[in-house]
Amino acid sequence: MFRTALTFVALLIGTLVFGSTVLIAQLFGVQEGPGSIYEKCPRWWAWWLLRAAGVKVVLHGNDGLVAGAPRVYIANHVSWFDIPSMIEVLPHYGFVAKRELEKIPIFGAAARGVGVIYIDRENRKAAFGAYEDAAKKIQQGNPVLVYPEGTRGSSYALRPFKKGPFVLAIASQAPVVPVVIHGTIEVNPRDEFRASPGTVHVHLLEPIATTGLTYNDRNVLADRVRERMAVCLREVYGVEPALVSGERERRAEPLPAPTSS
Repeated sequence: MFRTALTFVALLIGTLVFGSTVLIAQLFGVQEGPGSIYEKCPRWWAWWLLRAAGVKVVLHGNDGLVAGAPRVYIANHVSWFDIPSMIEVLPHYGFVAKRELEKIPIFGAAARGVGVIYIDRENRKAAFGAYEDAAKKIQQGNPVLVYPEGTRGSSYALRPFKKGPFVLAIASQAPVVPVVIHGTIEVNPRDEFRASPGTVHVHLLEPIATTGLTYNDRNVLADRVRERMAVCLREVYGVEPALVSGERERRAEPLPAPTSS
């Protein structure tokens, strides 16, 4: 109970202090770039929160860890603590996140300031427009992290992937880096208001090239990434089944093909 209370207080203070710092920097026109306040504040925020919760993050593999290189990181999503854990180990990058997070006071605006791209999951046309904006940023050397399951799961088994992130990767022609996060459920399970000390493991798997792929290859790419992540979950953590169907899985209409530029 004490650890949960401490983490909650740290979250409030950290978001207020570091979020306000980003907003003030924007107000005064502070420039973005390596080592800027926009890169440092998310790391300070994550460090502050993880230490308050008693969480240690261990990185496994760094083949896809190249600062300033176009990358699309694809990770599983099982806990709110996936976010600070990834910030702890990755170079500066942008998130693709659900628009609901933008409504959180200070956090929402500050997150946009450090590179978060919000998507409206209920509006397919608007969501695809956000992915096109993200593709342009990736081509300029700004990596992006996406959780293709869409929402947090209650177990480590991988649920079906949405295809938008793979359309994004193909449009940018950037390598996809599959990422497996394990340990965050024990720290903070979905739908439970508690935080427990623990160790979070982040596995950066071998990057998958997208050079030459087209929009029609999105499903094959998604399946390849999902299977590679499932192999890691099975072999390293004994997760079985490592692949599951969604509770209300249904066949969605395909996203529109990217426009040529």
